[in-house]
Amino acid sequence: MLESLKKMFSGTEGEVPVNTGSKPDISREKSAELYAKAKNYFPGGVNSPVRAFKSVYGTPLFIQKGDGCYVWDADGNQFIDFCGSWGPLILGHNNAKVREKVTEVMQNGMSFGAPTALENELAELIISNNRFVEKIRFTSSGTEAVMSAIRLARGYTGRDKIIKFEGCYHGHTDSLLVKAGSGLVTFGETSSAGVPKSFADETIVIPLNDTSAIEQAFAQFKDQVAAVIIEGIPANNGLLIQDVEFIKS
Repeated sequence: MLESLKKMFSGTEGEVPVNTGSKPDISREKSAELYAKAKNYFPGGVNSPVRAFKSVYGTPLFIQKGDGCYVWDADGNQFIDFCGSWGPLILGHNNAKVREKVTEVMQNGMSFGAPTALENELAELIISNNRFVEKIRFTSSGTEAVMSAIRLARGYTGRDKIIKFEGCYHGHTDSLLVKAGSGLVTFGETSSAGVPKSFADETIVIPLNDTSAIEQAFAQFKDQVAAVIIEGIPANNGLLIQDVEFIKS
């Protein structure tokens, strides 16, 4: 199986290095220098809070390059990338076919602010391979997609409240930057400065994998709930595997 994984994820020729268990000698001197400089330009030194590594008390890695399932930082350290650009990099780094196609398409221009035929082709591919998707809207970020979906749900239903689950992350939209309060079924409490309490009051936060809690929420707010949003696999909390029976219910 290991050999199969090597072939699948390696973007380079030859042997793929395998960690033998010995602790590597890792220097982060250049990353630390780049981080110190970045703090002159960006709030917190990064363009997304999770990249600051504060929750793990580390120095942010400044990535130099990636190939296959590996990335190298500015200090030359090599890592297996379990992040995958937070989800979208499903084909690995520097995939030859993707790189060639991107280079080919860029000969016609990089951005137009207008529809293109390629949008139709991509949408058709996605919809034809997913029986749960009837139409699609491309956005620039997950936050923007979630924000639009919530607005659509509220507009269509004429209701305001959203049910989310404790530990699930849905981007930077104000309605979902909330954490659970006290109690089984609770209004959210803001988890970020700058989010008004009134926004959090429209979000109901309940525990994951608790069928009775969601039943209680619907019983209590049945005519006020516009939508339920759930993260398929809560990644920010350490890849929590959902209970399939709970999802079905």
